[in-house]
Amino acid sequence: MNRKVCIYSLLSAALLLGAGGASAQRRGPGGPPPFGEPMELMGFEGGHAGQVVKGSPFSASVSSETTQTLQDGTVVHRTSQGNVFRDSLGRSRREMTVSGFGPLAASGGTRTMVSIADPVAGSHYMLDTTNKVATKMVLHQHTADSSANAQSFEQRIQARQQKEIAAGLLKTESLGTQVINGVSAEGTRITHTIPVGQIGNDKAISIVSERWYSPDLQIVVKSTRIDPQFGTTTYTVTNIQRSEPAATLFTVPSDFTVQTGGHGGPGGRGPGAIGALPPAPEQD
Repeated sequence: MNRKVCIYSLLSAALLLGAGGASAQRRGPGGPPPFGEPMELMGFEGGHAGQVVKGSPFSASVSSETTQTLQDGTVVHRTSQGNVFRDSLGRSRREMTVSGFGPLAASGGTRTMVSIADPVAGSHYMLDTTNKVATKMVLHQHTADSSANAQSFEQRIQARQQKEIAAGLLKTESLGTQVINGVSAEGTRITHTIPVGQIGNDKAISIVSERWYSPDLQIVVKSTRIDPQFGTTTYTVTNIQRSEPAATLFTVPSDFTVQTGGHGGPGGRGPGAIGALPPAPEQD
């Protein structure tokens, strides 16, 4: 795999996981965060995988910043900048520009990727803006079986969380309601404790996450995650505009080549599944 293909695959994975709502709560205690977790800005963080929100259009700027200090004092800094859009029909567009990530870190360069989810047409697109290639996937439709499976999965997560709460390993606190960047948001602090010896640690490890969720927009507008293993990540939504975005944002430009990828959505091989990565463009 050449360098450009590698960058494309890494960013595609981040976008797909974001679109599926990757969550820190869905990893094993003490394990590394899922691949897309630092890229939560792409997923309208706080929503459910496959959720379509209609009648609440908006556009906004988003940013994510991660800082990690290694044992020898080396500081690793990664940033992501982007924009998110959603129209009244529930169509969404996510744009992400990454720096200090993988092969980009060595070159000092950046890379931008775009994801469009169109539940009206039943399609999801990954846009490679450099090579003008759009990979199309068919959004997986909800069925009784897929809904039941999703509900069962959530129930298992909740059951595990209840066990951790009972054991004193998980604590949830309400932070009340605040106006964050012009939007009313409900705050929650979650403290997850990894007990001594669980991952070979001689002291308990505390991971603290704070999230500010807007019930109106159904997105998280600000979050902070402090993890001694992986550093501090902050996520912020700014410049929120409640007007209807331009319809052209949710269509593939006419000068792009469209290729078929697979099936997306909950229960399918698409957004939220690593196996759904679109084919990387073959180039030098």
